[in-house]
Amino acid sequence: MSLTICPCGSGNLLDACCGHYHAGQPAPDAQTLMRSRYSAYVLGDIDYLVATTLPAQQDGLDRASISAWSAGSTWLGLEVESAEVFGGQPEHAFVTFTARWHDAEGEHSHRERSSFVQNKGRWYFIDPTVPLKAGRNDACPCASGQKFKKCCASYITR
Repeated sequence: MSLTICPCGSGNLLDACCGHYHAGQPAPDAQTLMRSRYSAYVLGDIDYLVATTLPAQQDGLDRASISAWSAGSTWLGLEVESAEVFGGQPEHAFVTFTARWHDAEGEHSHRERSSFVQNKGRWYFIDPTVPLKAGRNDACPCASGQKFKKCCASYITR
């Protein structure tokens, strides 16, 4: 058992917090997934970052860049501003947060409103840097079985 405090800012021990999700337990909501993803950046758990990105986008992720950013940064903290959850099938959410880190170029702060979708009992991050190849009437990339325009289209910031 690790006595490490979880990097997500909860104040809890890693094993009793984000460690559960890094070990494979599904995050219960989008905010928890976002916090666990921040912790994964801090800990260099690139496999978790890839696995919790929308499956249709995973092949488009640059693992080497993600790994370099994770390892080359001293992570300074996470502040969650809000979490908006929307009903429906599948369920969608926005989480607004600020992450802070220090790297070779200095100290940085990044505020983001991230999109998430839950499908088949798991929440996924919809990465705005990886294009989704879906037209309005195509099947949604989240695998919900719905048309893109009726599902994830309005939750994607382009």
